[in-house]
Amino acid sequence: MQAHEIDYQIFGEEMQYVEIELDPQEIVIAEAGSFMMMENNIQMETIFGDGSQQQGSGLFGKLLSAGKRVLTGESLFMTAFLNQGNTKSKVSFASPYPGKILPIDLTEFQGKFICQKSSFLCAAKGVSVGIEFSQKLGRGLFGGEGFIMQKIEGDGIAFVHSGGTMAKKVLGHGEVLKVDTGCIIGFTKDVDYDIEFIGGIKNSIFGGEGLFYATLKGPGTVYIQSLPFSRLADRIIASAPRSGGNSRDEGSLLGGLGNLLDGDNRF
Repeated sequence: MQAHEIDYQIFGEEMQYVEIELDPQEIVIAEAGSFMMMENNIQMETIFGDGSQQQGSGLFGKLLSAGKRVLTGESLFMTAFLNQGNTKSKVSFASPYPGKILPIDLTEFQGKFICQKSSFLCAAKGVSVGIEFSQKLGRGLFGGEGFIMQKIEGDGIAFVHSGGTMAKKVLGHGEVLKVDTGCIIGFTKDVDYDIEFIGGIKNSIFGGEGLFYATLKGPGTVYIQSLPFSRLADRIIASAPRSGGNSRDEGSLLGGLGNLLDGDNRF
């Protein structure tokens, strides 16, 4: 194996973190801001990109590979954690919002996994984190993830995070699953991903579910999340107090009745 072979354990239910045990000289790479805690023998170093062999040699190759990551909404830099001691040591990484951490053993998925932007958390050194361009116009314009998704390649273990509860669906040949575009965590490379118009005037105008959904056609494995971060953020923004400290509809008769029905008896 080219990637480092790491041991891990996932803790928690709604706000999970993954604890990775490193043998001497083993390395794990992680997105900036995901670090939680580490033992004394772990040394932390900021690197361009993911530090994999696919990154290319020389400064230009590293800059080119790292620059591609910006297109997926990630930083130019990643952080490498090296066990420089003589015994095993542990380092932990936390999910950025409520949900689940999904371990991906790339040897089980033919060395490649495609996931939504910003879902990558950490991986064994040697795993490549790059970009996956969509060649379909409809998917790029209306897919929620745009023309660019993340791809994780190699023969090691990587970790991605999701929002809410996670569902795993194994699709047979020709089997189709229709999903809200924001609810996709990722899928294996053989899955055919496209966008379909919901159709119908009432559905389009009054449905409240958007105009498009994703179609995922097997064979392959698909992972779905129940609470995309964009949906969570929209609900928080919609419920945020307006200027003057008053929430939406507060002070009106309609707003008062709504608060009463919601169990909030403040008028």
